[in-house]
Amino acid sequence: MAVNYGSKRVVTGAHYGLRDWLVQRVTAVLMALFTVVLLAQVLLSSGPLGYEGWAGIFAAPWMKFLTFAVVIALAWHAWVGVRDIWMDYIKPVGLRLALHVFTLVWLVGCTGWAFQVLWRL
Repeated sequence: MAVNYGSKRVVTGAHYGLRDWLVQRVTAVLMALFTVVLLAQVLLSSGPLGYEGWAGIFAAPWMKFLTFAVVIALAWHAWVGVRDIWMDYIKPVGLRLALHVFTLVWLVGCTGWAFQVLWRL
């Protein structure tokens, strides 16, 4: 007859695991690289940086693609972090579900707004 000692750990809740940890690190590195590229673009630009200068920086297709990837990475990074906070600290299930839905709607709205601004340039 087998005897179990100690409590049985239930691995549910805030999605404990390598995937979420890796998502946070990879998206953070992508955002850091984007920041370096953007700073290089700004520092290497000639003259004062007005609207035309910013529009010129983001007009190149490779920069639009990189910005697109970073906006998605930022939303994913924020979702993993905020979701873990809700899962760890909000115990009532209904409130937690409402906060998850609000967070998702907010992130999708912000992402949509960012794409609208990006493609308008």
